[in-house]
Amino acid sequence: MKKIRVLIVEDHPFFRSGLVQWLNQQEQVTCCGEADSVEAARKAVVETQPDVILMDLRLGDGEGLDLIAEITQAHPEIRSVALSQFDEDIYAHRALQAGARGYLMKSEATESVLAAIQTVMEGGIHLSPGMAAKLLRNIFPDPASSSLDLARLSNRELQVFQLLGGGLSTIEIGKHLKLSPKTIETYREHLKVKLNLADAPALLRAATLWVESGCLETEDPAAPRQES
Repeated sequence: MKKIRVLIVEDHPFFRSGLVQWLNQQEQVTCCGEADSVEAARKAVVETQPDVILMDLRLGDGEGLDLIAEITQAHPEIRSVALSQFDEDIYAHRALQAGARGYLMKSEATESVLAAIQTVMEGGIHLSPGMAAKLLRNIFPDPASSSLDLARLSNRELQVFQLLGGGLSTIEIGKHLKLSPKTIETYREHLKVKLNLADAPALLRAATLWVESGCLETEDPAAPRQES
């Protein structure tokens, strides 16, 4: 039986090497290549012609979501599976919207990786049972719930919300995202409306609590990433 060819796009060398080694020990799959950046991934896709890509959502030179959308558009025959430490409650549906056929948390067991690869190769979508249930709740929300519905936010709105929670000012967020302060103010207004927050202080409190709770990352979202 022909083995499933898997390309790994991951910028943490230790995690990537372990995943490569594990995949190459499986009977059904083989790691046909690896990449640690957006540019390297673009080249690897052409050179290795994978069946499946395991894609980290945060890369040193770009965003995995954008790369998933790009590859899906250019190579619709390739199945992408997002592989990330990002909160699946917030990012799974964004990965699917970008074109991914599955979402895996890095904390999941290695058996889940193999199951995801097999599922997407069979034409299915792989999500954890809990995430599948939550996506259904997003389609049919509970009107009595008072929790923040971050799934309603666009990718850019979520970026602004995260940066607000990281302590950045409107001007600093604008510089980080290469947008004008006026545009950031518009996003802040959208956030208040979508999240049903009364005013700017309420928005700031909600964003700060979300970041401090560890729902995304504990590091400064505007800080450059260091290799581990």
